[in-house]
Amino acid sequence: MNIIDELKWRGAVNQSTDEEGLRELTNKKQIGLYCGVDPTGDSLHIGHLIPFMMLKRFQLQGHHPVIVIGGGTGAIGDPSGKNSERVLQSMDQVKHNEDALSAQMIKLFGTDNFTIVNNYDWLSKLSLLDFLRDYGKLFNVNTMLNKEVVASRLEVGISFTEFTYQILQSIDFLHLYRHENVQLQIGGADQWGNITAGIDLIHKIEGSDTDVFALTIPLMLKADGTKFGKTAGGAVWLDPKKTSPYEFYQFWINQDDRDVVKYLKYFTFLDEDEIDELAEKVRTQPEKREAQRRLAEEVTEFVHGKQAVIEAQHITKALFSGEVQDLTAGEIEQGFRNMPTVEVKNEKQNIVLWLVDATKIEPSRRQAREDVKNGAIRINGEKVQDVEAQIDPGSHFDGKFVIVRRGKKKYFLVKVR
Repeated sequence: MNIIDELKWRGAVNQSTDEEGLRELTNKKQIGLYCGVDPTGDSLHIGHLIPFMMLKRFQLQGHHPVIVIGGGTGAIGDPSGKNSERVLQSMDQVKHNEDALSAQMIKLFGTDNFTIVNNYDWLSKLSLLDFLRDYGKLFNVNTMLNKEVVASRLEVGISFTEFTYQILQSIDFLHLYRHENVQLQIGGADQWGNITAGIDLIHKIEGSDTDVFALTIPLMLKADGTKFGKTAGGAVWLDPKKTSPYEFYQFWINQDDRDVVKYLKYFTFLDEDEIDELAEKVRTQPEKREAQRRLAEEVTEFVHGKQAVIEAQHITKALFSGEVQDLTAGEIEQGFRNMPTVEVKNEKQNIVLWLVDATKIEPSRRQAREDVKNGAIRINGEKVQDVEAQIDPGSHFDGKFVIVRRGKKKYFLVKVR
């Protein structure tokens, strides 16, 4: 299947400048294509996976993806999707973010047939006079004002700095066309105006018959109409320190039946037959959640590797069954990150006193004795019913943790100091 036809089947195409021309070009040769990411933070999140999945599919068919880290544009701020000015970052912070993002992208794309560039390398060499003379005169202010990304900000106001962002992004496209053989730019639906401005610039400078193309991705919405990727806890990050692989796995496995097939098409490399088979299981056996499990496995492996999937499944099974004793200390850090947490000294103590005074898990000694006698308390997966039992906090999980379960589902993580 031609890459453009595959993307359309996967629901990944919103707009394109010349779909038939792009189809012909990709049939004829391997092309360079790019998308940009500004270093506004030190980690990518799953929203970035939306364009990156497109680039990865092109890469798997032999095309050459290029990612532009916006060391130059990131110092200025893209007005797209924003209703106010970005807060400008220090250059040291931008550099730190660039290094962190580069490492994450190499993990996703490898180093073969993949390039990361930084637009600071060419934008920083432009003098103000060169910028105005060589590029500014080619942009019509009326046209720029009509671009949705600018028009949406006119009521609240937009600085000249952010107004010029589309010129800088256009210069990026021209530079990559000349130096990296890039003929296609990919971006979110809100980037259409910026991308087509780049095509206009290339046509004015290189000739109107120059083969360059734009392709944007649909806004990813959930079945309930809310934006994909946002959770009650905030963004879902690709950095395992910000969102653990277990939390990442759980995000995908908890997707709605109405969304899961769409996400299988978009975020996995499963073929049409396998996705159709999983879609049938969603219709006939939704309670098994097989499609969600497959989605979680595929995306977690792509971002974090096979071992992360194994650990996430091990944590999931242990929490469901209550048999937490076989978890490693590392798995406990992942799986219990959002559980109620207390700290205790590494001192042996009677279980009743420990539950009330040391951890405050129980409100009173009477309640603690009652819960212990009734078998409602499990320490590190083992039921404890003797009110005279001693708790040794340093005896499990490398001496770092005690896991307390009260009742069927209420877990507490006790950190040992």
